[in-house]
Amino acid sequence: MRSFKDRVRHAVMFELIGLAIFTPGAALLFDQPLEHMGIVGIISATAATVWNFVFNIGFDRAMMQLRGSVQKTIPIRIAHTALFEAGLIVVLIPFIAWYLGISLMTALAMDIAIVAFYLVYAFFFNIAYDRAFPIGMLPAPQAS
Repeated sequence: MRSFKDRVRHAVMFELIGLAIFTPGAALLFDQPLEHMGIVGIISATAATVWNFVFNIGFDRAMMQLRGSVQKTIPIRIAHTALFEAGLIVVLIPFIAWYLGISLMTALAMDIAIVAFYLVYAFFFNIAYDRAFPIGMLPAPQAS
């Protein structure tokens, strides 16, 4: 298991490196000023982090109420992911559209591209992080 300190390092590195890649890439891809995409990136990352915290607490409470357990089956994990993303869309799409002066449909398309980037980025970031900061090996069980 990773320590609290390690999880904080992981989260901070993930967001900072992600923003460093996302901001200039999105500015080029979406033909938007670098500063505007930086603001969109920072607001989106902050909203996603806060929403993740709030949503997971609420989801776990709902599961305890409805199922008496927080164990998630594959269908529940799919619902969890879909509901999390839907909630984030409700918050971020109007903000992105307003801030960049674009339509809601354009903001939705932009958000889909951003989600695709972060899915790929998270996959490779986590592999690199695990190699750079490996979890210490647990001691082998002692023979009796």
